[in-house]
Amino acid sequence: MTAQTPTNDLSTVIAAELPYLRRYARALTGSQQSGDRYAMATLEAIVADPDLLTGAARAKAGLFQVFHGIWTSSGAMVDGTDDTEGTLERRAQDKLRTLTPNTREALLLRSVEEFSVDEVATIMGIERGDAEHLFEVAMADMASMVTGDILIIEDEAIIAMDLHSIVSSMGHTVTDIARTRDAAIRLGKATEPDLILADIQLADKSSGIDAVNTLLAQLGERPVIFITAFPERLLTGERPEPAFLITKPYTEEQVRAAVSQAMFFSSTESLLAAS
Repeated sequence: MTAQTPTNDLSTVIAAELPYLRRYARALTGSQQSGDRYAMATLEAIVADPDLLTGAARAKAGLFQVFHGIWTSSGAMVDGTDDTEGTLERRAQDKLRTLTPNTREALLLRSVEEFSVDEVATIMGIERGDAEHLFEVAMADMASMVTGDILIIEDEAIIAMDLHSIVSSMGHTVTDIARTRDAAIRLGKATEPDLILADIQLADKSSGIDAVNTLLAQLGERPVIFITAFPERLLTGERPEPAFLITKPYTEEQVRAAVSQAMFFSSTESLLAAS
């Protein structure tokens, strides 16, 4: 992309990648509202100076690079927490201060957004070797993350068992696997999981989103990860939207990263520190 890219073309390119920037920003901050603030600031910076994207090998990398310039210049922290945000968001801000700097950024960029190591280094403004090291530290840190009970809402048996295997290998306990909305609500109410991992479209054409919304209304606030082949349908800028999202087809690395991030922000008291 060059500085000569027509404005209309630039708008089209950015619009296509914006859902993924929102996903990243929300996972990074643990909050839709905080993440969207950073995404909006990124767009405003590009509108003011389109040359910021000059030289990027691809639009998505350029967009994320501008985001990171804003993220780091602000101290990589959200400027306060709004009254409308809940316990998870407030807890997120406290926890962010305890982490090794830049490890979560490298983890999310590499595992969830699927940037190459070279792209991660460029986006973060660091050397390639440093990007590799940060990612390795982040992966190692997963072992020390909290563990808890997970409800899987997924109608495809092979995917459900794959997710079961991945999260179990991380030290988490899968309480149940639900294939329909009604089953998810019944099983969720019975076990009160610490985290919910949910597909969008379920076996009987019912909605995983409806199941999650019902459970959250009855059980209270807890982290949720949605799995979908069409993330742009959930990342439109309307509220409420998921802070944690996995795109189908997913990789094991993406699931591990998303679950660890979601657990990191959890305020569920029953979570146990992993030994």
